[in-house]
Formats: sequence, C-alpha cells, structure tokens
Amino acid sequence: MKFTSTDKYVAPPDLTIAVNAAVTLQRPLLVKGEPGTGKTELARQVADSLGLPMLEWSIKSTTRAQQGLYEYDAVSRLRDSQLGDPRVEDVGNYIRKGKLWQAFDADQRVVLLIDEIDKADIEFPNDLLQELDKMEFFVYETGQTIRAKQRPIVIITSNNEKELPDAFLRRCFFHYITFPDAETMRKIVDVHFPGIKSSLLTEALTQFYQIRETPGLKKKPSTSEVLDWLKLLLAEDLGPEDLRRDGKSALPKMHGALLKNEQDVHLFERLAFMLKGKQQ
Repeated sequence: MKFTSTDKYVAPPDLTIAVNAAVTLQRPLLVKGEPGTGKTELARQVADSLGLPMLEWSIKSTTRAQQGLYEYDAVSRLRDSQLGDPRVEDVGNYIRKGKLWQAFDADQRVVLLIDEIDKADIEFPNDLLQELDKMEFFVYETGQTIRAKQRPIVIITSNNEKELPDAFLRRCFFHYITFPDAETMRKIVDVHFPGIKSSLLTEALTQFYQIRETPGLKKKPSTSEVLDWLKLLLAEDLGPEDLRRDGKSALPKMHGALLKNEQDVHLFERLAFMLKGKQQ
C-alpha cells in the first residue's frame, strides 16, 4: 500500500515519503503546518488513495482522551433501573464506542484522523500513549480488553497552538508541511480550476505571494483562501489587467477572500497612502 498524489490532492514528494514511512513503521503520523496547508484534507486523501474507510475525531478544548475510547452512561442506566427496564442487566447497553474503539473494531484497516490535537488539554496526548502504542485498551465496566483487529493508519494534525509532550512525540513520525511554492500552487490550482487562463493565474499568484510576504501582516492568506479568491475572480470574469493595482489602492480585488481582519486591511490602506505620498 503506497500513498501517492490523487486527482484531487497534490502531495509534494517529502509528504508522500512521510506518509509511507509512517505506514511502514506503523507509527502515528503527526502533521504540523500553518492553517490552510491541507493537513486535515491529507487524511481524507490518504484514505482515498489507499481505498480505505476513514474515521475522523475532531478535537476541541473540552475533549477528553477517554471519549476516544468509550463513554459509560451511568445516568441513563440509573434511570432505566428505576423504571424496571431489563436492559440494565447488560452494562454494555450503556457504553458508547469512541473513535478509537470503532477503528480497532473495524473488520478492515481504516484511516483514523485525530484532528487538531493541540486544542485539547496538555495531558490529552499523554492519556493516549498506551492505546496508540499497544493498540489496545481495557473497558473496566465490562472487563473487556479491546484490541485492534487491523492496525489503523493514524494521522494526527496540530496547528502548534501548544507544545506536545516528548513521550508522545517519540511515538510519532513527524512531518511539517511547508507552504507551497508558486510552482506547486499552480498544480494545486489546476486540480480545482483546470481551465483557468495562464495569464490570470500568473498575475493572481504574483499578487498573492506579494501579500503573504508583506511585513507586518497579522494573518497570511492560505491555500484555501487563494482558491476562494480565484473562484470569485472567475465568477466575475476578471482578466489579469483587472487585477493590476494602481497607486490609488494597495488592496487587491475581492480582498475580503484574502485578508481576514481589519488590521491587515488598514495595513494595505496605509501602504497605498504612503505610496501615493511618494508619487506626488
């Protein structure tokens, strides 16, 4: 089983190597990179490329590691016992399987995405060490040991909001997705907009990378944002000459797709003001 780029996803060679190395080593693949570099989409495309089903566990600040294993609904069992419901005799009726249990219990190998692990409490990764390492866990309420029928391919994403524990990092294969260069970005755009005119794309990407490199920018636009911007440009049937900025405004056309806060908009307005002052 070898992961390669798909018709919907352009995977650079180093990312392809990282995915296949993690699969070979049977280690979770920990993927970092700035937002919008395709970390979450990677898991979906790995599943698609290898022909495997995917399970997604989206992590929030309130998520506990135990929820990935199972949850025991003691309140419902107590209520049913008061009502004389015969289901209370089997505690298994009140256990809800988490995403890890579902992945372990699957009859075929699955891709398990643990998305944005850094959103959770700092102890969250440590609480999953044993389960991800040995691919098993114990259910205290039923006395069962749940072992993986097929070892899942585990992909874990992080936006680097907090440091992950060393013990957790040692058990992962790590890869940082660098932001695509212009050539790679053209390939990505071609996947989404195969008929786009080369002259429009060249002018748009030139402006896009100039914006990203502007000193003082609070939030750099990402791949998903440039794709949204190009979609708008195509919908408005704009040409490369329509995108060229003059001294009146440093803001690009449809800038709301690229600039996501007022500080960055004001930054470009100040740049236009300064440029106009120099020209006078």
